[in-house]
Amino acid sequence: MATEAVQALLERCDHVHLDLYDGAEHQEGGEAELMVPYLTESRSKQKILCRQLFVLDDMMQLLESTDQLFNEPCPPNPSNEAHRRWKVLKSEHKEGVQEVETLISTLQDRMDKLHHKRDRLTNLVTALEKKKDLSLQMGESLKTAHNALHVCEGQLAQLRAETDATLDRSADWQHLRDALQGYVEETQGVMQCRLLSVGSSELCVELRPRSCGSSSSSGQLEPLRLTVSWSPDDHFHLQVYQGTTWLLEESMKGHLSHLGAALLEVMQCYTSQGEMLAEIQALYSRFAIDWRPGQSASVPEDCL
Repeated sequence: MATEAVQALLERCDHVHLDLYDGAEHQEGGEAELMVPYLTESRSKQKILCRQLFVLDDMMQLLESTDQLFNEPCPPNPSNEAHRRWKVLKSEHKEGVQEVETLISTLQDRMDKLHHKRDRLTNLVTALEKKKDLSLQMGESLKTAHNALHVCEGQLAQLRAETDATLDRSADWQHLRDALQGYVEETQGVMQCRLLSVGSSELCVELRPRSCGSSSSSGQLEPLRLTVSWSPDDHFHLQVYQGTTWLLEESMKGHLSHLGAALLEVMQCYTSQGEMLAEIQALYSRFAIDWRPGQSASVPEDCL
């Protein structure tokens, strides 16, 4: 490395100066090795000195420019211009502050309106949620009502079917009742007996003997009404309604099994004395006559 540095240095040196040395000096390698560090250090110092000179030159140029500035005249009334610019800046600042305050006020109003709208929207959302819940409840109620309606329709259809069946049965019973009524009338016509009323423990019948319809010189025999009552011990009590009780027993009692025989006996007694009973009934209808059972005689009411 040292030999190459020496070669480079010799190439850069002037040949005139190199001729001052004889060949013997070039051959002395020890001196060359001593000169290389010295020359390298000198080169470094020269570079530093050059840099310092450049800095000094720049400083001198700067000083010369400041002298020119000092030699130039000052602008007239610098304080007035600064004051005017300060006023302009102050006015702009004031206008800016006012504009900012106006914007802040406008923004505050908008914020208040937004808060009001937000509260209103919140209330509307709450009301909507309530209506939604109410709608769901009404939907459930409507569904329940529909189910109940379907059940009621099914029950109504069933009741209609039962009603129709009942009406059909009622019509059948009506026809049967009419038929039975006809049979009863025919039977009563044959039996010379007509049922007037029926109770839980009493019935009223009317005996119509065959001679009842025949006319005579004295009059006609009226039907005989009887009342038959019975007790829980299967006994009956028969009583005559007509005013001809003096011809018949006033009442008859006995077991229910003898009721038919008792009615037949009353019928036979009533028909056997039909002509006399017809005359007596005619007298009762024409004249005021009273019957005294104790005397077995009829007495005009004028003699009473």
